Amino acid sequence: MNPTWIRAIVLVCIFGAVVLAVEVLVRWFASNRAGEKAINLRLQMIGRGRAHGETMNLLRRADSAIPQGLPPIIDGWARKLERMLMQAQITMATPRLMLIVLFAPLAVFFFLMLFMASSHMVVTSGRILMCATFAAALGGGLPLMFLNWKANRNRKKIQDQFPVALDVFVRGLRAGHPIAAALDLLTVEMPDPIGSQFGLAVDEVTYGAELRDALQSMAERWDLDDMRMFVVSLSVQSETGGNLAEILENLSKVIRERQSMMMKVRALSSEGRMTAIMLTVLPVFTFTMLFMFNPSFFLDVANDPWFVPGFSSLLILYLIGFFTIRKMVDLKV
Repeated sequence: MNPTWIRAIVLVCIFGAVVLAVEVLVRWFASNRAGEKAINLRLQMIGRGRAHGETMNLLRRADSAIPQGLPPIIDGWARKLERMLMQAQITMATPRLMLIVLFAPLAVFFFLMLFMASSHMVVTSGRILMCATFAAALGGGLPLMFLNWKANRNRKKIQDQFPVALDVFVRGLRAGHPIAAALDLLTVEMPDPIGSQFGLAVDEVTYGAELRDALQSMAERWDLDDMRMFVVSLSVQSETGGNLAEILENLSKVIRERQSMMMKVRALSSEGRMTAIMLTVLPVFTFTMLFMFNPSFFLDVANDPWFVPGFSSLLILYLIGFFTIRKMVDLKV
């Protein structure tokens, strides 16, 4: 046979083998991604061998982990941090996470001091303040902003999932399942974050808690009025009787109409919220990136005697603007 034809056949076979291998890899990756999305975090942790009680404690992040006797301001911040970590679905223990958050700025600050010493720079109070601010922004500020963004994303997602979960719950009741079995159906069929949250409620009932108390705890953890209305509906139905499926179906319609109104409000306030995000994140991000790629831009002016009071005033103004903007864009519907 002509060598040209043999080479062409070999190239065609190689091309076909590569296409087949790529298709197999794409199908395998897509199936794994679909499987991961279909299983919520609670079921993944149980599948890895964790006990139900340990999984419940890690995902619920109870306030019992907060030390007693703290000042009111610190205690309030600690509870807000625990709620943010719970909503972000962080399973790492709080002491370990706080150790990392506190150690990271110190490590960055120590590295900057070594860099200044190796570069034979004069260590002044202005440069120390600048390096400390950069270390706090890079090691503590940006990670906390990311956790807060993830918590808000999960909170919004659970609001969108809740009417769908009510529809699944109503179908389970109409199919003849009892309330406990219909709730257990949500733990398997619904993805994160609402699937894991209903799973926590089912685990609490399994360990002896009342169903109403378990659902009320879930509503308080996420601070959602929709969940509170769901708990009230179950409580009223258990005391007075009635068609629970019909009650929850009407509640699902009310929640969807309420969400539609909230989306209109968010659309009308989108410009203000985006402005708030840019004014909050952009200064920290710009300062961090510019200091990383061109530290002399800041360090050269840090020797000025007016740098320390001027930079301190700038930080105070930023914090005042941060809390003021958060109050302005925090709309309640």
